[in-house]
Amino acid sequence: MVSRERFARMFEHKEADRIPIIDSPWTTTIERWQREGMPKDVDWVDFFDIDHVSNVGADISPRYERKILEDTAEYRIETTSWGATVKNFKHTTSTPEFIDFMVKTPDDWKQAKLRMTPSRDRINWEHLNQNYSKWKERGDWIIGGLWFGFDVTHSHFVGTERLLTALMTDPDWCVDMFNHFLDMGIAHLEMLWAEGYTFDAVSWPDDLGYRNGTFFSLETYRELLKPVQKRAVEWAHAKGIKAHLHSCGNVSSLVPEFIEIGIDALNPLEVKAGMDTVKLKKEYGDLLVLHGGINAVLWDDLQAIEEEMRAKLPILKEGGGYIFSSDHSIPSSVSLEGFKHIVSLAKSLGSYV
Repeated sequence: MVSRERFARMFEHKEADRIPIIDSPWTTTIERWQREGMPKDVDWVDFFDIDHVSNVGADISPRYERKILEDTAEYRIETTSWGATVKNFKHTTSTPEFIDFMVKTPDDWKQAKLRMTPSRDRINWEHLNQNYSKWKERGDWIIGGLWFGFDVTHSHFVGTERLLTALMTDPDWCVDMFNHFLDMGIAHLEMLWAEGYTFDAVSWPDDLGYRNGTFFSLETYRELLKPVQKRAVEWAHAKGIKAHLHSCGNVSSLVPEFIEIGIDALNPLEVKAGMDTVKLKKEYGDLLVLHGGINAVLWDDLQAIEEEMRAKLPILKEGGGYIFSSDHSIPSSVSLEGFKHIVSLAKSLGSYV
């Protein structure tokens, strides 16, 4: 089977030849693997012979000018097209430090919104022309990317404390941002679809939880964000494709809500935040594709990760509906040989043959 066939079977909650295997290594992880023998001119996905997932989408940002404000041997401070000022370290992989934001008030948002109108030049057509036919011929699972919701708004656009406060004091502002981001995403995915660049699912990142629970109440979710997510799901299903949500942290309390609006898949199922993948499988395995749930903290301890995989995968793969990956990403503590072992074990434990 090719990747698209495997994913399709999982979303049908049916067995395939094996479970799909995908993940997201840090840049420093790739660099380590190359130092340890992986050729630099080979795609890491091909090197490990795992599944191919490709993405289509658009830049929906206000397209503010990007400027480098400070550039040292250790870090770079720059502004983004979303109006944020961020600091990134050069020789280690870490979450960017968000220093400042251009959009801080509803009036700032009104000005930014004027800059966020659909246009064809927001799509990299040349990249698609060069690669799309290859993805289709290879049998990739192709995802249309959306960018909306709580997480991307607070982390990239207005700031965490500001948005959390606004959810209580000015919910209309928050909902307007959530909906406009989604409108922009859908408008550009419609452009892609009309040109024949179809895809198998839509996916969007919206981290709603942290280690101890969600960032805001269930009532706030139901009132302000759930209707927007529902629109995204309904658009996808009208196209005959799937809806895949990425939401870090402990979002256990929201899983029934996700299922109610028709979300088809959820990742990363963060173990260290308290997500119990086996319990989720037993309760919702016939309704929701589970993606991830293998503790990334253990990936540099082959004995520990093997024990976890042997305990979980035989249960998670039952009847389809599971995609193998870490519960976040692959850190640079994972060696080339270590990841080879993990992939080999995932193929063995995840086989239906």
